[in-house]
Amino acid sequence: MSGAAGCQGGGGGGDDDRGPRWRRPWKLLALGLLSASSVLAAAPGAGAMSKEEKRRLGNQVLEMFDHAYSNYMEHAYPADELMPLTCRGRVRGQEPSRGDVDDALGKFSLTLIDTLDTLVVLNKTKEFEEAVKKVIKDVNLDNDIVVSVFETNIRVLGGLLGGHSVAIMLKEKGEYMQWYNGELLHMAKELGYKLLPAFNTTSGLPYPRVNLKFGVRHPEARTGTETDTCTACAGTLILEFAALSRFTGTSIFEEYARKALDFIWEKRQRSSNLVGVTINIHTGDWVRKDSGVGAGIDSYYEYLLKAYVLLGDDSFLERFNTHYNAIMRYISQPPLLLDVHIHKPMLNARTWMDSLLAFFPGLQVLKGDIRPAIETHEMLYQVIKKHNFLPEAFTTDFRVHWAQHPLRPEFAESTYFLYKATGDPYYLEVGKTLIENLNKYARVPCGFAAMKDVRTGSHEDRMDSFFLAEMFKYLYLLFADKEDMIFDIEDYIFTTEAHLLPLWLSTTNQTIAKKNTTTEYTELDDSNFDWTCPNTQILFPNDPMFAQSIREPLKNVVDKSCPRGISRAEESLGSGPKPPLRARDFMASNPEHLEILKKMGVSLIHLKDGRVQLVQHAVQAASSLDAEDGLRFMQEMIELSSQQQKEQQLPPRAVQIVSHPFFGRVVLTAGPAQFGMDLSKHKAGTRGFVATIKPYNGCSEITNPEAVKEKIALMQRGQCMFAEKARNIQKAGAIGGIVIDDNEGSSSDTAPLFQMAGDGKNTDDITIPMLFLFNKEGNIILDAIREYEAVEVLLSDKAKDRDLEMENMDQKLSENDSHKQNSEEGASAFQDVGEVSEEPEEEERFDVIDPDSLAPANADSDSVSISNQDSHVPEPDEASAPEPTCTQGDNQPQEQKTETESNSKVNWDNKVQPMESILADWNEDIEAFEMMEKDEL
Repeated sequence: MSGAAGCQGGGGGGDDDRGPRWRRPWKLLALGLLSASSVLAAAPGAGAMSKEEKRRLGNQVLEMFDHAYSNYMEHAYPADELMPLTCRGRVRGQEPSRGDVDDALGKFSLTLIDTLDTLVVLNKTKEFEEAVKKVIKDVNLDNDIVVSVFETNIRVLGGLLGGHSVAIMLKEKGEYMQWYNGELLHMAKELGYKLLPAFNTTSGLPYPRVNLKFGVRHPEARTGTETDTCTACAGTLILEFAALSRFTGTSIFEEYARKALDFIWEKRQRSSNLVGVTINIHTGDWVRKDSGVGAGIDSYYEYLLKAYVLLGDDSFLERFNTHYNAIMRYISQPPLLLDVHIHKPMLNARTWMDSLLAFFPGLQVLKGDIRPAIETHEMLYQVIKKHNFLPEAFTTDFRVHWAQHPLRPEFAESTYFLYKATGDPYYLEVGKTLIENLNKYARVPCGFAAMKDVRTGSHEDRMDSFFLAEMFKYLYLLFADKEDMIFDIEDYIFTTEAHLLPLWLSTTNQTIAKKNTTTEYTELDDSNFDWTCPNTQILFPNDPMFAQSIREPLKNVVDKSCPRGISRAEESLGSGPKPPLRARDFMASNPEHLEILKKMGVSLIHLKDGRVQLVQHAVQAASSLDAEDGLRFMQEMIELSSQQQKEQQLPPRAVQIVSHPFFGRVVLTAGPAQFGMDLSKHKAGTRGFVATIKPYNGCSEITNPEAVKEKIALMQRGQCMFAEKARNIQKAGAIGGIVIDDNEGSSSDTAPLFQMAGDGKNTDDITIPMLFLFNKEGNIILDAIREYEAVEVLLSDKAKDRDLEMENMDQKLSENDSHKQNSEEGASAFQDVGEVSEEPEEEERFDVIDPDSLAPANADSDSVSISNQDSHVPEPDEASAPEPTCTQGDNQPQEQKTETESNSKVNWDNKVQPMESILADWNEDIEAFEMMEKDEL
């Protein structure tokens, strides 16, 4: 083998005169992508988008960016982020805590720093120069605040380095930034030193958090007690830290980042070559042993490949290729990417996928593996077309698992790379869809609001910094031609936050002696590695139908098919041994099933009340594999019960403000009622102007019926039953009602979804729709009334398309009247709509059951109970269970509560033992099973 940089086949030959050794693999890959793009885009019959349409869309991206950026600068700066619903800045400590999500905020004007190099990519050089001056003048990095090492590295350190990279480029061109003298780099170095105390561990893995002022172990640091960190958190440092070392000549940053990567590589599971999600920073033991390409691991793989590209170190490519081979062998089940157990990679660890894996097709493009990239991307696009956005998590049969969408950019990133790789105009149409959906569903007067629930279209008061750092960058580059750019984007590599680092860093300040540590831990041969640069004639044939032919079988994968994730172990069985018994197929009257249960260490006990109880003891299983099957069977049975409970709950509803100046752009999450009009059966919903009733509690005859008639009544919670309120306003002529919580500061972002119950009597006489809003959401409407008097809303099961016709008419009227603000830009500053709920955080391990995993929609489970002692879960029907079919109903991930008493007490279901209790009961068996597993390994 001639060396890591040698490109064989169509990708290139040996040494040439085109530049130093480090440049060739990346530049040839980039040139190969561009070459393929030009070939396919020009091919006859490819349906290429016109240049005028591309330019129009590019200009639309610029306008959208201006809308988001200007509102941040006007309403939020110097705060870290913009709260777009309430038109103000999010300052940590001044808002209710959102948990780990807030660890990204450090009172260092996060959004501005994260946006610096985006300004240059979008040709906004004057705005960039002003922004750099603001950062230098205003930003303080010495705050007594605990921040995430991972988020601060990729967003702030990466943002400063990306800003410095383009600043010196502009200065070299001679027109802008002539005054610049490395101030951003000095700030980056200061921040780098503030992050270094986190690495004070025996393993070299950093603590997940650090105090910017006091470090980790200082008495006032308020951190340093953590024992675990995620793999991506420790493995996504090398680009920024190495760039900082190369820019400054200070080697310590790159040394620390390399040591962390070396340790993770050493601790990988040797037989599968996979890594887990979380690891103990002191011992190196895997805490969560599931493995995938999504949350918790994603950017670790990304940085291995990109570290090779940027630094030219062969060991990073060797490690990436080793991991990639394992991913394609175990995790990739085209078009799905399903988590598996690192010790048992044939066993799927879950039945759903998270949205962060949307970056992976883009990484596969950089790797040169185009076919699976096209397949997975197309599957994700079909999910987006169904839900308008990619839910935070969705099941293998494409139902919503977690309904939030914080405007993540990973899918746009992969779309950009696939267009560069294939030149297929289809991906321009995909980008157009993303633009339309953002403007249609996420755009609000003060920016763009994250989606609280993609099913209802409700918003969160949140616009993360990565939206400006990444989304607009990738969308603009998707539609931009080379002449639209003021610099060559191919001279840079994107970090995971899409910050730009120049490729020439590879030959600058090489203070680290490159040492191939990979082969110290395992025997490797050339068959494990792909040393060649992509051969564009093979990867991108001169055929405009190439990508389409791969996509075509997946066109209806979401709506018309219902794939079930089948483990490779099951596939390999063929006509041999039968696959493990699945909970959905279990029949208590089937002797064969009972024998299988016994083999898996599961006992069946008939209770006096007629129910059947299942108890598992892993030590009684015939083998460790049977014990594992038994554990999975118990998990599936719990999931079936959990799913049944969720299906009995009503989904959230939406209150959409449709009058001027909102026109449907503000959507509030509302709790449903168990009485009155069922909005899910009346798709048009109920639309009308709102009016406040007297008395405000609605507990007696309404004294202002003339104000309420033919309107939607607003009333306060408390002092009587909900049904009584509904009857009183219906008698007064109201067409609907909204009950606003009387608990000051309550919000749907921080509280479980509320469901209004009846009064224990027949409520068939109530025919109008009734919805419940928490205090902060209710105040949005009350403030709008004070500001605009006439406020019209739509009560529905999900948000409807905003009223573009009325909006355009209003805009014309505003222009004729020379108003300073039009309907797209103007808005009053409302009170706080509430903080965003903490991002879903997994607690799942190999030996921990996830209670939110979904079972098939029509799996029937009425009366089986599962436990080691007495925790009850309903049993499947005695009849044969049918194969699962796709349904339109989605899993409701939010916990709901129902008020049934006038004193607002909550009725909690005490019949089901909590998951924590079940898991505690299983500890002894789990430990025994782990011992069996270790013995087998």
